[in-house]
Amino acid sequence: MPLPKDYSGQQCSLARALEIVGERWTLLIIRDAFFGVRRFGDFVTHLGIPRAVLAERLSSLAGEGVLSGAEGDHGRTEYVLTSKGLTLWPVVRSLLAWGDDHYSDGGPRRVFQHAAEGGAVGGEGTCATCGQAVPVQDLLVAPGPGLASKPAGPDPVSAALASPHRLLEPVRA
Repeated sequence: MPLPKDYSGQQCSLARALEIVGERWTLLIIRDAFFGVRRFGDFVTHLGIPRAVLAERLSSLAGEGVLSGAEGDHGRTEYVLTSKGLTLWPVVRSLLAWGDDHYSDGGPRRVFQHAAEGGAVGGEGTCATCGQAVPVQDLLVAPGPGLASKPAGPDPVSAALASPHRLLEPVRA
């Protein structure tokens, strides 16, 4: 018997948030959207997610106003984070930092830099060089020491993330 998707009886904002982003794959889809993934096929290839599950998660996230589908190149739908979706960045950033701190051998798998200053941006979201909070659109993501020994996958997302890549900029093959 599948688990229910809601937390009926819970009058808690965390429970409501988990109803939106708490299902398996959902936060990874959102993470990849921050990394610049926009195309259905790129999500499938990079995440290894079943197509039917991805279709359901994208539909749900679009229905909740976290992602928006728009016609992209070649008439295919592309998914981008909405303003509501962009506000999830501190959550995603914090979970990435927490995972690196507790479950990553050899250091962080991805590092973030302030595009303007080149300074390191840690889990708290501030630039080590200028001391300012860095908005997501001003961040570069690059391989960290915990990922350096692993070869990049053959998909366009892994290839793009093998060198510094500005967050939110589309990943293209």
